[in-house]
Amino acid sequence: MSAPPWSTGPAPPARPEDAMPRTMRLPWVLLVLTVVSGLIDAVGYLGLGRVFTANMTGNVVVLGFATVGAPGFSVPLTATSLGCFLVGAAAGGRLTSRVRRATRPTLVVEALLVGASAAIALAWPERPGTRYALIALTALAMGLRNATVRALGVPDLTTTVLTMTLTGLAAESRLGSGTANRSPRRTAAVLSMFGGACLGAWLVLHHGLGIPLLLAAVASAALAVLTPERE
Repeated sequence: MSAPPWSTGPAPPARPEDAMPRTMRLPWVLLVLTVVSGLIDAVGYLGLGRVFTANMTGNVVVLGFATVGAPGFSVPLTATSLGCFLVGAAAGGRLTSRVRRATRPTLVVEALLVGASAAIALAWPERPGTRYALIALTALAMGLRNATVRALGVPDLTTTVLTMTLTGLAAESRLGSGTANRSPRRTAAVLSMFGGACLGAWLVLHHGLGIPLLLAAVASAALAVLTPERE
C-alpha cells in the first residue's frame, strides 16, 4: 500500500514504550512478583506455623530449629514446604527446557495454585488439613516460579531472596567499591519485598489468610495477561 501524498516517508517503527499500556517490561513483572513473595511468606510464617513457602533459605534454617525441638516450629510442616517447593522447581525446570517462552504459562499456573489456596483458606479455615494444603499449594507455586525466574537470569531480581541483592547494594556503594550501576533495581527489589511483607502481615493479622492469598493470586493472574509475549 503506497504512502499518502502528504507523507514524507515510511512510518517510523513502533517504540517499545508504545507497548507499555498493553504489556509490562520484564523487570516490572519480577518486581511485582517480589511483592507477591512478601505476601506469600507473611501468610506462611505468621499463619501457617512459622513456615516459609517462598524463601527456602529461611525454610532450611527453620527446619534446623524444628529438628532440635525449638518451640513453635514443626518438622512436618517445614518438610512439606521444602518437598513441595522442590517438586514445583522440578516441574519448572522441565517446563523451561521444553517451552521457549515459559513466563506466561508459569504465571497462569501460579495464579491457579495460589487461587486454590485462597479458596481453601476462605471456605475451610479451621479444617485439620487446611494448613498442609495451603503450604503444599503455595510452595508448589513458588518452586515453579523460581525455576522459571532462574532460567530468565535477570540480575538482582530473583523475586524470593535478597541476600545477594543487599550484598551488592553495600559492596558496590560509595562506601564499598563505588561501582553501583544497578542500585535502583536492587533498591526496588528490597522495597518490593518489604512492602509485600508489610501488606501481607497486616492482612493476616486483621483479615485472616484468605484475603492475602487471593490478592497474590489476582496479582499473578494480572501479570500473566500483561507479561510481554517475547518472554
